[in-house]
Amino acid sequence: MIPALEALERLREGNKRFVAGESADASLANKRHQPELAKGQEPFAIILGCSDSRVPAELVFDQGLGDLFVIRVAGNVVAPSQIASVEYSATQHNAQLVIVLGHTNCGAIEATLSELKLPAEQRSENLSAIVNRIRPAVETLLETDLVNRPEELKRAAVRSNVRACVSHLQHGSRVLEQLIASNDLQVVGAEYCLESGMVEFFDNDPAPTE
Repeated sequence: MIPALEALERLREGNKRFVAGESADASLANKRHQPELAKGQEPFAIILGCSDSRVPAELVFDQGLGDLFVIRVAGNVVAPSQIASVEYSATQHNAQLVIVLGHTNCGAIEATLSELKLPAEQRSENLSAIVNRIRPAVETLLETDLVNRPEELKRAAVRSNVRACVSHLQHGSRVLEQLIASNDLQVVGAEYCLESGMVEFFDNDPAPTE
């Protein structure tokens, strides 16, 4: 079991290696430990990230087989199945760190902003499963001057959605609430930059005002 702060530092260092193009010996391609992993897993962190093909968590953080428990869904949204997955790893693997990983130019965010402009009868019923979970994080932004600055709106929406997902995990599960209260779990938001490859950790900073 690795404490949350140590796990967070491992991820920071791994991302630095990724950005620099200097993978460690324990990188994903290294299969040296595969036979022993067949007996069980002890991931040191849980990553709730977006399904976007450009943001594979193991590569972004330069980690190997068995290091991360990764949950991926469009828009890194929090639904009951995602909460259950986090609960599972936090209780069964004793992982003490959860990262909610959003990213720049998120298609799910852009789709949500586009869908909210359409009349209700024209919106996709299936896409609404994602849109309706992102909607609360972006609706307030649509009431600000950001509507006149589309690129800034998308950036703010990505970050607002990450913070909303962090809050949902912190307050939407009795199991997780108890782990957090006993300092056995920490949930941190982060944003991956597609252009630079760098991950910015929010460290639970307050949401900005517009």
